[in-house]
Amino acid sequence: MPSLKIVLCYPVEPKHIAQIQAVVPAATLINAGQERVAQELPTADIFCGHPKVAVPWDAVVAKGQLRWIQSSAAGLDHCLVPAVVESEILVTSASGVLANQVAEHALGLAIACTRRLPLFLEQQKKREFVRRPTRDLTGATIGVVGLGGVGRRMVEMLAPFNVRILATDYFPYHKPDAVHFLGGPETLPSVLEQADILFLCVPLTPLTRGMIDASAIATMKQGSILINMARGLLIEENALVDALQSGHLDSAALDVTPEEPPAAKSRLWNAPRLIITPHVAGQSAHRIDAMTHFYCDNLQRYLSGHPLRNAVDKRLGFPPPQVS
Repeated sequence: MPSLKIVLCYPVEPKHIAQIQAVVPAATLINAGQERVAQELPTADIFCGHPKVAVPWDAVVAKGQLRWIQSSAAGLDHCLVPAVVESEILVTSASGVLANQVAEHALGLAIACTRRLPLFLEQQKKREFVRRPTRDLTGATIGVVGLGGVGRRMVEMLAPFNVRILATDYFPYHKPDAVHFLGGPETLPSVLEQADILFLCVPLTPLTRGMIDASAIATMKQGSILINMARGLLIEENALVDALQSGHLDSAALDVTPEEPPAAKSRLWNAPRLIITPHVAGQSAHRIDAMTHFYCDNLQRYLSGHPLRNAVDKRLGFPPPQVS
């Protein structure tokens, strides 16, 4: 095989570059970062990363050199542009690599909402010591939209709380024992009607963009809680704020927002009973180590001609279930 040019665009350290180089000693590794990724991509054979700057994907595809994109994120909206979708470029995602961290964060936000932590922290600032009603996570009915890596880890973490879990997924197969109901996307309205707490764990695709709009929120149970750990554009911002202001939703928590950061004039900043964290659910002291281990395993598979993990159906926008 001719020498490969591998371009990296995730925050690797020298030890990670050495780990990757050990898999492909003859390859040229370019740690492009966000500063040089657009410049280096057109002449790359393999790319691993998540560009957060404009990338000339049309030119990259037209060049015809790039063979494989390994996203360092679970979401793929940064690279699944029409030119890439129509090309023969392989795409794999990092789905599941950070599932522990994202699920932990989601669980923390859910408990913060049910136990009214934002309210009590505000009282603390005012030196108020006032008992107010709280809610229970234990025994609640939980809706999980999307049973990929994060969704399934959420189920495992929630099960000890003796909750009733209702889930939807594009591929409603292989139902975990802790899930009481698993249905396809068409069953979402039924889940919305029943869930006390709803977790969004789906990728952003044409089918999911704006899925939680005013109509969907009106279907949600009065006094329910909405948690979004996936992509901000799954939710219509004004519909969410309206539902919080009217009291239809008890509270909500977002680790992702439609615009990041939200504009100064965004209604989200002043929405009542809303927790916003700045897209940190996937953060971990071991994040880059985990991503590099995953990438090196997939790189070895690629070089040996074996099936890649998290191979994406580019028209769907995410990896279908795979047999390990």
